[in-house]
Amino acid sequence: MHERFIRWLKFSISMVVLVSLATGTATFAVNAAQPTSGKYVAGDFHTHTYLTDGNKTEAEVVKNAFEKFGLDWMANSEHGGTSAKDPSGNAFAGSGGQFLDANGKKLDYTLWRWITLRDYSYPIVTSLQKQYPKNVLIQGFEWNVPTHEHASVAIVSDSSNAVSDFEYMFDQNDLDTSRSFENLTKSNTTHKDAIAGAKWLETNYKSSSYFLLNHPSRKLKYSVSDIRDLNNAAPDVFFGMEGFPGHQKETARGGYGSFSSDPSDIKNYNMDYYKARTYGGADYMTAKVGGLWDSLLGEGRKFWIFVNSDFHDSADTADFWPGEYAKSYTWVTDNKADAIVNGMRSGNSFAVQGDLINELDFKAGANGKNTAIMGQTLNLNKGGSVKLTIRFKSPSVNNNKDKVQVNHIDLISGNVTGKASPGTAAYSSDTNESAKVIKSFTSKDWKSVSGWNEITWEVKNISNDIYFRLRGTNLSYNVPNETDAQGNPLIDDLVGQNNADKAYADLWFYSNPIFVDAGR
Repeated sequence: MHERFIRWLKFSISMVVLVSLATGTATFAVNAAQPTSGKYVAGDFHTHTYLTDGNKTEAEVVKNAFEKFGLDWMANSEHGGTSAKDPSGNAFAGSGGQFLDANGKKLDYTLWRWITLRDYSYPIVTSLQKQYPKNVLIQGFEWNVPTHEHASVAIVSDSSNAVSDFEYMFDQNDLDTSRSFENLTKSNTTHKDAIAGAKWLETNYKSSSYFLLNHPSRKLKYSVSDIRDLNNAAPDVFFGMEGFPGHQKETARGGYGSFSSDPSDIKNYNMDYYKARTYGGADYMTAKVGGLWDSLLGEGRKFWIFVNSDFHDSADTADFWPGEYAKSYTWVTDNKADAIVNGMRSGNSFAVQGDLINELDFKAGANGKNTAIMGQTLNLNKGGSVKLTIRFKSPSVNNNKDKVQVNHIDLISGNVTGKASPGTAAYSSDTNESAKVIKSFTSKDWKSVSGWNEITWEVKNISNDIYFRLRGTNLSYNVPNETDAQGNPLIDDLVGQNNADKAYADLWFYSNPIFVDAGR
């Protein structure tokens, strides 16, 4: 590390002994009620600072996330490849194009990302963890997945070596070859290399890492068969995606403006542009009932959705702070990083915009004794009935000082038919025709019970394997340019250029699913 950084580190933040974060093993419980010990915690795994293309220090991001906006945990996830500035926003000494990109163009960066992960970011994250002992900080990075787009990766460890090595070996934008003497092989140019990276995580850090797609439809770089390939390779690590992307107050909501909808715009037009847009702020893969996410759930895949800020810049037309607008709630049994990762893997989580809700209890029961919650499977005798219970709470106001009220909640269900085989038509299908909104609930359908809004609904005569998931909003049906007659979100292009007020006027939450095994 050069002298300026050493001086900065000494005077700006006190170094501490690295916090040991033990790894754990996740299990998928069947017919298990909500654990009696534990709680839902709010988190964000996609944030940036000066080290890549953000404009705040890690200390500023953490302070706002934890002290002002109430997050319980957060991950740092700077872009892979190279780092532009030091942690305080100054250019690294010697800047002037030492490195070349894949096309031979000079880069005005002087340090490869694997170096700044190890020597800069990780020490800062672990030091801040000491300052916030009641919260959890995780060191991750934003992986440039070979031939695809971005993903969040983290490895919970008491050392930065694992995540640093992974970035060096598998990040498409890391062109450094200086570590070949360490037997670290570069695998960062093909889809097979992306699969190799996923397998590396599954083999070496099966219970202590995650690999989650960021803004998955933004540039149409992930097909459903790609996602199936990666999930097959690393089911315990590659278990989800951003159902809602960050950048929710950008003029193109979510930053989803890569493709033109105008056929005369020859350079930018893509006939599938509508898939590279948000709908009520949600990615098309999530928002489309019977779409890509439902196609994965229809195979019975344990593949979950989350939400985060993708924080770079707090300017009016940029990003909400972590926790200000987007919160992923995850059930955990301990206040440690490994418990966060295990909780995310379990699927017992829900994603919320604008604090539309801040508590959710969603469960399925049968025969008065068997119970399953989000991420779990309920065993049922064929032809039996399932009683669904939905309980939720909302704060009186959100961070925009708006009163918050859920208008309706949709119960979505689809058939589970088993995993598709590679090479078949089903493996390339991104639809699930069986998925439907089977019931919509309004305030007439819920009652107040001990401070909760509670809904109960029975689904009878279930003869095949299915799943249930929830979607809720503050909007009514047939809101011009916002929802259709069934209450589905419309493409966000219809409201024109987005801003913070428009984002706060259009709020949604999504739950992860409960599966039902209907027996034989």
